Amino acid sequence: MAGRPTRAPRHAEAERNDRALLDAARQVLAADGAHASVAAIAARAGVGIGSLYRRYRTKEELFQRLSMLSLESWNAAAESALAIDDPWTGLAEFVRGRIEFGQGSLAPIAGTIEVTEQMQAAADLGDELLGALVERARQAGVLRGDVSHFDVSLLIEQLGRSHLLEQVRGLARDDLFAAAAQARARIIAIALDGLRAENGPARASLPGSPPTSLLFDERWVRRPASGDDGDDALD
Repeated sequence: MAGRPTRAPRHAEAERNDRALLDAARQVLAADGAHASVAAIAARAGVGIGSLYRRYRTKEELFQRLSMLSLESWNAAAESALAIDDPWTGLAEFVRGRIEFGQGSLAPIAGTIEVTEQMQAAADLGDELLGALVERARQAGVLRGDVSHFDVSLLIEQLGRSHLLEQVRGLARDDLFAAAAQARARIIAIALDGLRAENGPARASLPGSPPTSLLFDERWVRRPASGDDGDDALD
């Protein structure tokens, strides 16, 4: 019917809003942690709070959606990395790209929301893809043999948040941003060098045992506080 809006433009707009919310959530959660308000995320994304109420009934529902978008981004990047012929280049580009993306910035909400079946399936696929990247590099002799894919995942999460960049951004010191970004790039390069295998003197063994899935999965198990009904409204 002429003049009747199609679903495609509305769907595209919703996807754009979700991507903007994901970018905003990474920044707001980095600054405010699990106490970040949906209103602050919406304001940073330039999305009206009213539209959020219409699309997401609760804060948990919004955070579940943002988590799913983050997982999908991870998996797409891992698949692209596996398509690179050189094992080290593929792994290094994945690690560098995920750190610069800010992967792991949603970690503050771990354990505060229910993990849906869709989220779990995407997370399992992400583990499988990263495991394939790591194993391929290890078999090629370019990755140190005592590094697990959980080590790499934790490295990405820990370096994904840059306190230096956040401080410079918070102070509105645009004149320092390039230098801060370069300093962060150097840290990433140092971390990547620590992953690489060498034919020269043996590297010192890593302390302790590699982390396991228990560390990652248990953080997402929600334990309701006293009086928590588990269905907070958007705030």
